Amino acid sequence: TDKIYFGAWVTIENESGEEKTYRIVGPDEFDPKLGWISMDSPMGKALLGKMLDDEISISVEAKDGPIKSSYIINEIRYEA
Repeated sequence: TDKIYFGAWVTIENESGEEKTYRIVGPDEFDPKLGWISMDSPMGKALLGKMLDDEISISVEAKDGPIKSSYIINEIRYEA
């Protein structure tokens, strides 16, 4: 449980100190209202295999150009 794999609940913190929690799921299971993100999404790909306190950076294309964001991994947990 010290690494992020499929099925993990992950709490991340952005540069402003705001925390969000996501669950890594398959591409056919994602549901943003529940905080479930696909393992194939930019955030999902960046999180897989990372450990507690790792920093990740993602870049997402937007209308005005790429948006880059950095996050720190604060918690990793697995629930049945």
